[in-house]
Amino acid sequence: MNIIRQIIQHGIRQFSLILTHIGQGAIVSMALAFPLGNPTFLHAEPALHTMTKEQAVTLGENFGIIVGEVDEEIREFLGLERAKGVVVFEVIGGKPAALAGIKPRALIKEINSVEVTTLEDFGLALQEALPTENFSVATYEPADPDNQGISGGINFHFVRIEKS
Repeated sequence: MNIIRQIIQHGIRQFSLILTHIGQGAIVSMALAFPLGNPTFLHAEPALHTMTKEQAVTLGENFGIIVGEVDEEIREFLGLERAKGVVVFEVIGGKPAALAGIKPRALIKEINSVEVTTLEDFGLALQEALPTENFSVATYEPADPDNQGISGGINFHFVRIEKS
């Protein structure tokens, strides 16, 4: 029985595990070793998956929309409950966003099932989705007082980017 225990302990000492932690816009990879069943921290390095508001706005423009964060003034103008999220100020014709049917005044809620609540979220999700060339964008479009009978709601836009 002692030989089996020694083989198992040797295997545990040799076994390591890479974990990824995502939080507050940073990704940290950690390597853990398990000597005799107790995890030991070996290595950690920050990943380069960060996003600034300026980078997010530039990505949005490349996609075909001018965006900004919802502040109190925008919240009031659009009749929203909370000042949270990313709003589309303008849609650039002929770009993927316009071809997918995204409209001005829409709030970006999700990109490829990734929740968007800040410009940084928007930028990271769009950065991840754009290379796939096919993805979805969920928007909330508030009710338009000029078009009576049409209420606001969630819309799903399917984006297809042509390869050049």
